[in-house]
Amino acid sequence: MTSKVVPEGRYEEIGDGLRVHYHEEGAGPVVLFLHGSGPGASGWSNFRRNFPFLVANGFRVLLPDTLGFGYSSKPDDTDYTLDFLVGALERFLDAKGVTSCAVVGNSHGGAMAMHLAMRRPELVSKLVLMAPGGLEEREVYMKMAGIRAMVKVFLGPEGITREGMRKVFGLQLFDPSQLTEEILDERMAIAPLQPKRVLTSMVVPHLAPELGRIACPVFAFWGRDDQFCPVSGAATIAAGCKRARVLTLSQCGHWVMVEHTDLFNRLSLDFLRDQAFA
Repeated sequence: MTSKVVPEGRYEEIGDGLRVHYHEEGAGPVVLFLHGSGPGASGWSNFRRNFPFLVANGFRVLLPDTLGFGYSSKPDDTDYTLDFLVGALERFLDAKGVTSCAVVGNSHGGAMAMHLAMRRPELVSKLVLMAPGGLEEREVYMKMAGIRAMVKVFLGPEGITREGMRKVFGLQLFDPSQLTEEILDERMAIAPLQPKRVLTSMVVPHLAPELGRIACPVFAFWGRDDQFCPVSGAATIAAGCKRARVLTLSQCGHWVMVEHTDLFNRLSLDFLRDQAFA
C-alpha cells in the first residue's frame, strides 16, 4: 500500500500485455466486487465503505479495477465492450485460482456481474446488484440527466475539472451534501489518466431479454431517485430473474452502498450467508 489518495494494492498479469490492479483481503468464501464506470472510478473508491465489513465477517474479498479504470491497464487501441471487459475479468479470476464466487456489482459493474453469471453459471454463486446497467436500450440511458452530465464532463473541450466532477457526482446522490471532498479527491486522482476511448467505445448490450439465463440467486438494490439507471430496472429484474429479491429505497440515488452503507452491508451479508437461498 502507498500514501496515494487511492491506495495501490497488487497486480495480476492476464496476458496480451495487460494487468489488473486489485486489492485482496480476508479468508473464506470469495466475494468479487465490480465497480461502476464513472470517470475516475476504482474498486477501492467505490467499495471502501463496504468490503471491510465482509472481510470482518469471514469472507475473502477481491476488489479489482476494471480495465481502463483505477490502476489497471488502459489500452487506447481497443473497444471497451462488455465481452472484452468480462473476458479480462475471467482471466483475472483464473489467475487467482477462483472457481466459485459471489459477485457484488453496481451500475456498469452490475452489468458485468450479470454477463459473467450468464457466461459462467458454474463460477457465480450469488449476485448482489445495485442499479445495474444493461437493462434498457442505450437510447434510454442517454436521456438520463446523470449520464448526460457524465458524458459532457468526460468529453468536454475544457477537460475534466473538479467542478465538473462535482456536478456529475452530486447527481449520483439523492442528498448532494453527501458528496465529500474526499470522494472528489479519489476521482480526480484517476480520471485524468483515462483515455477518452474508455467511455466512447463502452458498449453494454441489452441484457433484459437474457435475465432468465441467470441461474444463481440475485439480490438487487435500487434508489427511487436514480438519475443514471432508470428505477424501472428493479421490476425488470424481479420479473426476469428466476430467483430474485429486489429492494427499492426512497430518497436514494444511484449509490445505495454510499447513501445507505449500514443497510446495504447488513442485508448483503445476510443474503450471502442465507443457505436457504443458495
